[in-house]
Amino acid sequence: MTARLLDGRALARTMTQEIAQEAALFRQHYGLAPGIAVVQVGEHPSAVRYIAQIERAFQSVGMRFSLRRLPRTAGAADLIGLLEALNSEPAVNGILVQMPLPGHLPPSLVANAIDPSKDVDGIHPLNAGRLLQAEGDYFVPATPAGGIELLRRYGIALAGKYAVMVGRSNVVGRPMALLMLHEHATVTICHSRTPDLASITREAEILAVAVGRPGVITGEMIRPGAVVVDFGINVVGNRVVGDVDTAAAMEVADWVTPVPGGTGPMTNVMLLRNVLTAAWRQAA
Repeated sequence: MTARLLDGRALARTMTQEIAQEAALFRQHYGLAPGIAVVQVGEHPSAVRYIAQIERAFQSVGMRFSLRRLPRTAGAADLIGLLEALNSEPAVNGILVQMPLPGHLPPSLVANAIDPSKDVDGIHPLNAGRLLQAEGDYFVPATPAGGIELLRRYGIALAGKYAVMVGRSNVVGRPMALLMLHEHATVTICHSRTPDLASITREAEILAVAVGRPGVITGEMIRPGAVVVDFGINVVGNRVVGDVDTAAAMEVADWVTPVPGGTGPMTNVMLLRNVLTAAWRQAA
């Protein structure tokens, strides 16, 4: 068996065109394109690269991008003050604070300070709570939202399937598990303290992985015919690899997200989608 690829690059190109058309319609209606403000504290190298990617993505669809920088030494009051100013700025539809923050600034500070209606990364407790309940308007973190969109656009139904989520972070594992549950899958969450992980993953019809450890899921841990969604992005030497042994997975599974080119390209396009959605809601 050779698995088929869940091609995130191809889908991201398609969705980018869709979003560009909708952004143009918004601009035609309201005279101003939807826009995001990205907050950067310090100069973490990975943050600099990711922010550049975000800026290119927004420019490519005719949406506005602004970067607000604070020095690494900025205190909690400085960060909260900036977020409160952005909350009240009508031209800012979405706010994203780039992680990781310096050690003296807890992520919870950001989660509680952002206006939930502009929280396009889905970290505010209100958005997280509404995701849990699947009620009302809310934003989902872009990475798991992209994983679900890949499955949806490739016609992979989750209803009635047994899904396993390996990883329990607040930004990928937990929201992805909830999203699969909302699609009527039966979901198990595994993590670093799960005994005999392989015995659980081998039962999964849908296997999603987000632990940040290269090759933690081997071919022997995958059920024949499974759908494998790999959120891992790990640099090994001069290569980027996932949390799943992709070559081995291709010999066992039915569908596999490649790394790179699977869930990664979907993250930025779902961020675009969230900002556009925020803009329509705020204009209503």
